[in-house]
Amino acid sequence: MKAAVCFEKDKLTIDDIHFDAPRAQEVLVRMVACGVCHTDLSVLNGTVKMKLPCVLGHEGAGLVEEVGEGVTHVKKGDKVVLSWVAQCGECYYCRIQRPNLCVLGEKINAGNRMPDGSTRLHKDDTDLNVFSALGALSEYAVVPARAAVKLPSDAPLDKAALIGCAVTTGVGAVLNTAEMPRGATVAVFGAGGVGLNIIQGAVIAGAERIIAVDVHPKKLELAKVFGATDVVDAKAGDPVAAIRELTQGRGADYAYEAVGRKETIEQAYMCTRKAGTCVVVGVGSVKESISLNVFVLPLFEKRLLGSWFGTADVHRDMPRLLDLYTQGKLKLDELVTTTYKLDQLDAAFTDMKNGVNARGVVLF
Repeated sequence: MKAAVCFEKDKLTIDDIHFDAPRAQEVLVRMVACGVCHTDLSVLNGTVKMKLPCVLGHEGAGLVEEVGEGVTHVKKGDKVVLSWVAQCGECYYCRIQRPNLCVLGEKINAGNRMPDGSTRLHKDDTDLNVFSALGALSEYAVVPARAAVKLPSDAPLDKAALIGCAVTTGVGAVLNTAEMPRGATVAVFGAGGVGLNIIQGAVIAGAERIIAVDVHPKKLELAKVFGATDVVDAKAGDPVAAIRELTQGRGADYAYEAVGRKETIEQAYMCTRKAGTCVVVGVGSVKESISLNVFVLPLFEKRLLGSWFGTADVHRDMPRLLDLYTQGKLKLDELVTTTYKLDQLDAAFTDMKNGVNARGVVLF
């Protein structure tokens, strides 16, 4: 089969590889669609450190081809969306209803192998690491069974693929992590794939005002499509001052950061009003730390929260998100700006860096 493999930093190869049959509690999926996520680009350019060679892709959907021993929740022919955090349902975090922090999912993402440390993908005699044990930028994927979330038979897989990462992360940050009430004033830093879903999550939650911040004019225009009432070009001036001007000097009730940079995290915190909530969604570099004034931490009573994968319970939330799409309350069609073939992945990454797409999708 063909797959997108990163053999070394900054080198993407569409290569022929082979896979093993699924073992117990594993599923073989024929991929139909995979979103082109910035995190895959970050693996390729070395921002996200990952042992190479590695098969890329973690935002995918497809059809079940084969199930391993003990798999009962899906069968051959079922439509599934893949979750890059496999949720065991049994560990401490799963039991306290924080399955996005599942110990099993953390172990898989730390090693990018199956739970037992092995891999099902190989290039000749070389074992390949697999992004989140999914490797969704390939024609087939052998995945942990708990990472395969069953979808209705009429689910549009080219759109549902985005629920595997960007949609769940963004909408979940609003509805699950922040539990944002109706009537809030919101600031969103970054109007990429995740930021746009934070914006439409805020719309679903009933936000009164949504201020999008970015440096790409095209992204700011997309932000309006997804529900932003105001946009701020961060290249044109201080976004914190602009947000305060739009909020009678108070700042936003809720500020969300979807970039993963020290500067934007600090700006998001600064533009949050007293007793407001700042939610950091973007994944930054392990080499950076933010700076906060220790005097104002207690004085202003702001909450600073991290949001990992939208605090999602994927077997609960992903079908719900698809229901919202069916009801016309969640925009998926508008997210898929451009579709590509697997051998066009380099072009898809270039378009991403240039701010061309809300989300690019590879179709198999």
